Order: sequence, then structure tokens, then C-alpha cells
Amino acid sequence: MLRRGGCLCGTVRYSVRQEPRVHYCHCEMCRRATGSAFAVLCWVERQTVSWEAEAPALRRSSPLASRGFCPQCGTPLTLDYDGSSEIALHGGTFDEPNSLRPGYNYGAERRLDWVCAGTDLPNHVITERW
Repeated sequence: MLRRGGCLCGTVRYSVRQEPRVHYCHCEMCRRATGSAFAVLCWVERQTVSWEAEAPALRRSSPLASRGFCPQCGTPLTLDYDGSSEIALHGGTFDEPNSLRPGYNYGAERRLDWVCAGTDLPNHVITERW
């Protein structure tokens, strides 16, 4: 399986050689980092991701993680927890995201009252605090 994606302007492009584990994230960090009500995160093993041209710029977003984004257009691309073998790519950055169906909710206790996406999926409560 090979999937491709990238930022809005095309400066940062990637390919992934693994089927991702996908979930909705309702935590405040993801909401603020994406400017949306929730994030759709697609987790893959780090070594299965290849940056085809320019790699994303990185910014420390919490004591636990860094976020990758396009240095030209600002598209949020990755979430990278310290010490993890996995990296998350934002679902909306894949060229063909339609088949990337979230399997659960993370940070469900922080879901905004008016968000109705994924209400039929299992919920996982956040244990990290920053």
C-alpha cells in the first residue's frame, strides 16, 4: 500500500508505505493547532514515511510533542510525540483521504457539544496534561 499527500501549496509532499491507524482527536492542543473543532490523525510507523521534496518545518507544541507544518503555506502536517516510533499525519493532507475512516475518538471528554462526527465510535480519555 502506498499513499501520498502534502500541503496546500505543494512545497511539502510525502508518501507512506503503511495503512494508517486513524482517529478523531478532540483535545485542545489539536483543536488549536489545526484551527478546527477536531483533528483527524493518521498514525504510521515513522520509517514508512518518505518526504519527497522539502520536509515540514517543526515547532514544539507542548512538553510532549512537536508539530510539522509547511514553511510556505502553513498547512499543519504532522504530530510527533517524543520517543514514539509512530508519527501522525493529518487526514486532510492525503491526496485520497476518503478511505481513511476514523476508528475511535481520542480526548472524547473534550469534544465540543456541537460536534457530531464519530459519536458512534469508541472513546478514549486523555491522560496527558501539559
